[in-house]
Amino acid sequence: MNTFFGRIAALAAMIALSVSLAGCGVNNVPTLEEQAKARWSEVQNQYQRRADLIPNLVETVKGFARQEQETLTRVIEARAKATQVTINADQLSDPEAVKRFQEAQGALSSALGRLLAVSENYPDLKSNQNFLALQSQLEGTENRIAVARRDYIQSVQAYNTELRTIPGRWIAGWFYPDAKPMATFESAPENAAAPKVSF
Repeated sequence: MNTFFGRIAALAAMIALSVSLAGCGVNNVPTLEEQAKARWSEVQNQYQRRADLIPNLVETVKGFARQEQETLTRVIEARAKATQVTINADQLSDPEAVKRFQEAQGALSSALGRLLAVSENYPDLKSNQNFLALQSQLEGTENRIAVARRDYIQSVQAYNTELRTIPGRWIAGWFYPDAKPMATFESAPENAAAPKVSF
């Protein structure tokens, strides 16, 4: 009978300890890490959506602006490079991997900006319904990318702050020794100025 009550007391103590640990933030580190990884997945999802729209946009422009082959080629090449440079959630603590990904996506954004600027020289293209629909979808996707990146940056900030402040720093050291700060997006200096387009 004593062993039965001893087991119940031990079980009750374990439950009480688990509840108190859960309440003191021991789960914050993995929770914030998973949130940041989920936000990263949304960033990748939006970049993929943009990459999927580009071939249709290029084909539409091709029909109207055959002499703009160099611009079209740059967009296609930038898209190919951007889709080749991938980063998974486990690489988010590697700033160089994030930087390579960001540079590839930035090059694609720049090429797309030039392509859309080219359309200003082609009144027939600007009035084409397919082009207008694709341009609108692309602009919407760029907005979604900006929102997804903002959300990811906020999630990474919360996670990194948890790893650097007390008691999160202690909890990570005791329970999650492999937890490392994640890299975030940084704006490239060339993105501060609007792209220059010359004809």
